[in-house]
Amino acid sequence: SSEQDTVHIFRTLHNSARVFKNKVSQEVVSIEHKPGGAKFEDVRHLVSGVRGKVVYEIGDPDYGIWTAGISMGLIKDCPPCEELVSRIEREAEEVIDNMAKLKVSAKAKL
Repeated sequence: SSEQDTVHIFRTLHNSARVFKNKVSQEVVSIEHKPGGAKFEDVRHLVSGVRGKVVYEIGDPDYGIWTAGISMGLIKDCPPCEELVSRIEREAEEVIDNMAKLKVSAKAKL
């Protein structure tokens, strides 16, 4: 998914929330924009926490709404924990090495 795969709901109710763009969230937005506006009761059945919980239990992203931020566009993969920790360590060491090289280079110029 990308940062474009989210939508704001509850804007017309003055309680905005950013959620994953799916069938349910699109239906909520559609109800909110109907002529005459909408009340929370009009969307309650779609946005209840019970439905959102089921999304995680059955793995169906279209069953309910679930909070999603634009940072999900930064996720490129989901490696196993051991691989992720090794990657973080390796990248941190590279940053430290580069910083040390910059310091040596700066001192040499003085």
